Amino acid sequence: MTSLADIRSTFLDFYARNGHEVVASSPLVPRNDPTLMFANSGMVQFKNVFTGLEQRPYRRATTAQKCVRAGGKHNDLDNVGYTARHHTFFEMLGNFSFGDYFKESAIPFAWELLTKDFGIDGDRLLVTVYHTDDQAADIWKKVAGLTDDRIIRIPTNDNFWMMGPTGPCGPCTEIFYDHGPSVWGGPPGSADQDGDRFIEIWNLVFMQFEQFEDGARQDLPRPSIDTGMGLERIGALLQGKHDNYDTDLMRALIEASAHATSSDPDGPGKIHHRVIADHLRSTSFLIADGVMPSNEGRGYVLRRIMRRAMRHAAMLGARDPIMHRLVPALVQQMGAAYPELARGQALIADTLKREETRFRETLDRGLRLLDDELARLPDGADLPGEAAFRLYGTFGFPLDLTQDALREKGRAVDVAGFDAAMAEEKARARASWAGSGEAKDAAVWFGIAEQVGASEFLGYDTERAEGQILALVVDGQSVDQVAEGQGAWVVVNQTPFYAESGGQVADTGWLRKLADHDVTAAVSDVQKFADGRITAHRATPEKGGLSVGDAVALDVDHARRTAIRANHSATHLLNEALREALGDHVAQRGSLNAPDRLRFDFSHGQGLAPEELARVEREVNELIRQNGAVETRLMTPDDARALGAQALFGEKYGDEVRVVSMGTREGSAKGVDGRTYSIELCGGTHVERLGQIGAFVLLSDSASSAGVRRIEALTGQPALDHLRARDRALQEVAGLLKAPLPEVAARVKTLLDERRTLQNEVAQLRRERALGGPAQQATPAREIGGVPFRAQVLNGVSGKDLPGLIDGMKAEMGSGAVLLIAEDNGKAAVAAGVTPDLSARLSAVDILRAAVAELGGKGGGGRPDLAQGGAASASNAEAAIKAAEAVIEGVLA
Repeated sequence: MTSLADIRSTFLDFYARNGHEVVASSPLVPRNDPTLMFANSGMVQFKNVFTGLEQRPYRRATTAQKCVRAGGKHNDLDNVGYTARHHTFFEMLGNFSFGDYFKESAIPFAWELLTKDFGIDGDRLLVTVYHTDDQAADIWKKVAGLTDDRIIRIPTNDNFWMMGPTGPCGPCTEIFYDHGPSVWGGPPGSADQDGDRFIEIWNLVFMQFEQFEDGARQDLPRPSIDTGMGLERIGALLQGKHDNYDTDLMRALIEASAHATSSDPDGPGKIHHRVIADHLRSTSFLIADGVMPSNEGRGYVLRRIMRRAMRHAAMLGARDPIMHRLVPALVQQMGAAYPELARGQALIADTLKREETRFRETLDRGLRLLDDELARLPDGADLPGEAAFRLYGTFGFPLDLTQDALREKGRAVDVAGFDAAMAEEKARARASWAGSGEAKDAAVWFGIAEQVGASEFLGYDTERAEGQILALVVDGQSVDQVAEGQGAWVVVNQTPFYAESGGQVADTGWLRKLADHDVTAAVSDVQKFADGRITAHRATPEKGGLSVGDAVALDVDHARRTAIRANHSATHLLNEALREALGDHVAQRGSLNAPDRLRFDFSHGQGLAPEELARVEREVNELIRQNGAVETRLMTPDDARALGAQALFGEKYGDEVRVVSMGTREGSAKGVDGRTYSIELCGGTHVERLGQIGAFVLLSDSASSAGVRRIEALTGQPALDHLRARDRALQEVAGLLKAPLPEVAARVKTLLDERRTLQNEVAQLRRERALGGPAQQATPAREIGGVPFRAQVLNGVSGKDLPGLIDGMKAEMGSGAVLLIAEDNGKAAVAAGVTPDLSARLSAVDILRAAVAELGGKGGGGRPDLAQGGAASASNAEAAIKAAEAVIEGVLA
């Protein structure tokens, strides 16, 4: 059986033999299209080439592009697992011509590959063409011998492709395979075209025209080709299958899921295994390309996909997280074609395990709430949108997850009601991500790059240089000169200034006109444009103006650059020290190397213990004291990774990379010679010897986002200043306590213990007064569904006293639920409690939120046995108590 891996390589090899450059798949996060959340087709990485903004050293290309469709316009999530050909992740095979060849070559290439290399029976193939595209139809007749009845003319936009309202566009020809009369369905364009007999396997797009705003079109001077063939779809055909999930790759993942859940891959849980197999691919590839689960943007889509898979795993009976256990099977199937999977395997597995562990804590309660809501409805009735929104807000269930759970019960959701409740949150979520890629004035920078070539960076060897101004840009427009006091981007043929990149901030300094030394300009920022080819200096002339062609001297602020280099080199040491202390799952998720501090974000699921922080800080300082030389070398990315060099996930590297090595370790197999401490791919500037860092002091460890920690630190003089300030503060505390420094901690602990004892006594007196004195409003304990419930409104009691009161009342009741509303200083504090014997069925969080909502508050939370929240006033306490009673009655009735 031909494997999907063989099909992928056969496709790429065929086009390589025919003069195409085999180009690696671009990351799933587009870098050149701010309108896309994820790469969803093979042409995404070539968009600027097709529009003429960018040129490549080749005019023919072929790719196997990883794609995700699970959000926005291209969203296949709801259908995944239930149909034969829907996926969230898929591979798109494609060949591209950038003004090189056109229809006369694209069609013969396709026919030869399909009928000879893939061995498909040409008599089973038919094609569609745009109804006016006689040229394509004639080529099909000539090359493939297709008769008119097998060349179907389509008059709709299904066979006319457009990049947007304006820009390149052109007709398409789609190739279909006929599965024979035993399968229901009709040919494309017929009334039965939605059947499965005729399946599209390849789409060839002919970029032939340019579309203008007034609707006019004109021929492109260099027409181009863009094709797309889904690997999973052609794989199913070549393997004699009618379902993508029956291919060897997907089958291997389905069987891994079945093994992990001890269930039949083809039994009642078949759909669950298919969902898990598909979602394993999309989540793993997204993590490998730098996306982490969150509540916004791309991270939100990733979390939705994760949770959908995890719910299906739970429905198969899995009681413990299983998704992370399936990652090795995925790496085995796809790691050779996509090495980023193998490099990121530890991070992917760790992220999946943490997310599934968190989600399982709420999954069961959420599903119980869903069942409770359904039990109140007439048979077959839709779930109200408000209830679906409550599932989302309380348990993090996205709408599609609720719909997926209801589908198996033959139910649906009132989507309009859900949309109304979610409108504000959806608007915020849509605004939370702004895409990525070039700025709106990209055209001017690509034009400059084509005109003057790439900027040369001299900053590894010098901080002073001379050069010639090649371009000036003001407000997105190229100009010939700028006047005194006018800010501009200045492009020079060569520069010692480092442009902001890879977490390292830009250099600052000065630019001086050689012909007139009085004309100077402070350089405040340096950025790269046109995919990194152009380095531009943000400068404002202070005396006189600047013109294109001027010779200038460039001086980097030496003191600032020195501090930045120290922090950047320390970041490399910190990265490896964290991996040593915590494990190989640690991967850089972001950094800041500024003159006054450094910040490092890394993948890790929990805060660092004090001994772990001490170990990391001690190890970095030991390496600094080694004062070893920092070495840099240029090599290919593959050679660098073979050395064990660390790379930033999702980062795009060229044909040659800069490898920075520093530090020496003892008795380790890691590193270039078994002793090199840190090896990283890095284009930044660094110290020459580690001793120039001076010192390293950790300031803090905190959570940056889900599964990502952030460390902030200081080096050099700022580190020493921080230590001195800390020492002065400690000396001052010792003076106030009238205690020697070694005894300060013990003395402070004694004072805190005494303070805590006094606080407890005061709290106890408050509780006694609150429970013993008259209440503004109270309800006697009553039974709801056989459970005692007590609610009381208290005056002069603070929110921090409520948990103790709740615990006392629960102990007194033995079994039951409690709601307390306290009013103090014009504000209301609310707490709810449930005794342990009831918390599996009844949640204090649900009781609390119902009450808080009636008081005009929002949110609140806690545990099933104790929850707290607040509101502006307790004036509507009676309604709040009734709302709490309704929750209890709804659960227990």
